[in-house]
Amino acid sequence: MTSLDDWIKYGDELRRPLLVNPKLGDSDSVVIVGGGLSGMCCAYRIATKRPNLKVTIIERSSQLGGVIATWQDGEWICDLAVNAARPHPAFWRLVDDLSLSDKFTTSSQEAKSRWILSAGRSHKLTWRTLFKLGPLRLRKSLKRARQGGVSVAQLIPNEPIADALCLGIVNDTADNVDADFLMPSLTKFGSEPPVKKSRLRKLISQSYPIFTPSRGSIASIEGGMQVIIDVLGKKLSSMDNVTIEYNQSAKSPASVAKQYAVPIESVVWAAPGLQESYAESQLSIFAVGYQNEIVSRVKIGYGTLIPDNNIPISGILNESDIHQSKRSPVGHRLFRLMVPHSRWDGDDQSVLNCAESLLGKKPVLFAKIGERSIPRYPPGYMSRLSQIEHDCTYVGWAVSGVSITHVVAEAERIAELF
Repeated sequence: MTSLDDWIKYGDELRRPLLVNPKLGDSDSVVIVGGGLSGMCCAYRIATKRPNLKVTIIERSSQLGGVIATWQDGEWICDLAVNAARPHPAFWRLVDDLSLSDKFTTSSQEAKSRWILSAGRSHKLTWRTLFKLGPLRLRKSLKRARQGGVSVAQLIPNEPIADALCLGIVNDTADNVDADFLMPSLTKFGSEPPVKKSRLRKLISQSYPIFTPSRGSIASIEGGMQVIIDVLGKKLSSMDNVTIEYNQSAKSPASVAKQYAVPIESVVWAAPGLQESYAESQLSIFAVGYQNEIVSRVKIGYGTLIPDNNIPISGILNESDIHQSKRSPVGHRLFRLMVPHSRWDGDDQSVLNCAESLLGKKPVLFAKIGERSIPRYPPGYMSRLSQIEHDCTYVGWAVSGVSITHVVAEAERIAELF
């Protein structure tokens, strides 16, 4: 049973299943598999709360951070994965605890607008978009979705809009994405808050420790999200009860428990790919920069989603528009391009040609800055997740979701067991 205080702290994150072994909090030693943001946050929260408890992080690579990284070339700065955080007190608390509040700012007020490119035309996403779907159709689809196990395509009765929303978050089309996973508050998945939504929103808005964000805004760190990883890494390295082991692979929770001589309930699996049904989609990220006058016709905003399989770019983030901190040289604008491998021939030139047709000719910067694997969340995912039998604790992108908010809130919730 979740209390009002829990709902104020975590909001709709409480709708997501927490795959934690109840005996985890009795552990004398905890082993965390995976040194991405999720594993780091779990280690930080647990080790801070229990200074007498030994925490070991196993990381298969030579560095921490996982998918969170920031690319930089001179004055050009671009995040590879998440570049900002949607309003949620859990992330604000993390920033505050890491003493990064002076580098943490709300998004530019000019860059709130989002667009969808469909049938060659750009459509602005607003609350009026709901009326375009048809109130009666939307009501029927909501009723059906609340029975559980449906796709986002069944929840949102407009294919371009539904696909765009899914592509922008999980790099997949709406038919393949669980509505309960992407929009649990709409489908009413999980528990319900003990007070009305309006009352809860007011209480949550009063709990932000740094600043209360305006509705619809986001916030980001000066210098990119890599700053969070760097500071968290330094914090963990300085803690006497934390050990980080690099270049270490792990086959299973059972093998980790045996190797480190801990009960299996003391293992926290923060790495992807353990479940038999686990699958991923592949995405490449490009950065493209222009002189202002070349892209003057491109409106200031958050970005454009492109649900058209004939176009290799599925989304354009107006990177330098979004942030108040500097992301490009003076007189220039920077854009981040998402390119799903399912829509791309693998030739960088085809991405450049597409960028020039959508944004402007002759960019002064064009670079592929990375690749990412994103978990798939097929219809029924959340229902199946809540029924998984688990001896250890599972956290991270493959469990809680692709948002920074999910993994940060999840780490706090788990630390409350100690």
